[in-house]
Amino acid sequence: MRWLALSFVVLIAALQYPMWLGKGGWLQVRELDRQLTAQRDGNARLKARNDALDADVRDLKTGYEAIEERARAELGMVKHDEVFFQWQQGAAAGAESEPAAAAASPGTTATLPIGPARAAPKR
Repeated sequence: MRWLALSFVVLIAALQYPMWLGKGGWLQVRELDRQLTAQRDGNARLKARNDALDADVRDLKTGYEAIEERARAELGMVKHDEVFFQWQQGAAAGAESEPAAAAASPGTTATLPIGPARAAPKR
């Protein structure tokens, strides 16, 4: 009887091995599930980035405002007949009262594009 019980234990262990440790076993399924979750998170981040880039492309194709904004911010361009003032904080006596200078942090340069000066109408 003891021999029969021992043979059943060995048979059960032999049947359980592939389920726990073999190909397609519990440990491998758990690892694949972890990899799937990580891939889905990565795909969600990439989809959000692609959606933002798609919106930028559509905006640049349809509107001149986005092109103008990028030209000003990234290339430092100004419009024709536009005056561009740049001052450093503390360089002028009344610089703290100016709105752009107040928004700038200490030690930074504040810039403010201003449209063309227009002459007063003649009477």
